[in-house]
Amino acid sequence: MPPIDARQQLAHDRYLATHPELAEEIRQLDAREQQQQVQWAFEDAAQSQGLEPWEYVLELTAESPEELASLREGVHREVAQALGMPWEAYKSLNEL
Repeated sequence: MPPIDARQQLAHDRYLATHPELAEEIRQLDAREQQQQVQWAFEDAAQSQGLEPWEYVLELTAESPEELASLREGVHREVAQALGMPWEAYKSLNEL
């Protein structure tokens, strides 16, 4: 499993803090297996809310609605750039 960045780790920590039953269930596993179980549960929780995991990370870590909006835009701008697509065309295509 690839290493995760600090924001994703914070989101996982916050998720786990609100799900003590999961924490108890995985406490006997080694650290790598615990991380994997939290990742799977986190992804399932994101999906159940109609979010992509990266969006759920932002939801759990943004300190304000304004920061959340800014972070989302930043991710979308990175995707547009990676695709070689002008920002305005990307926004229109994705209804942003």
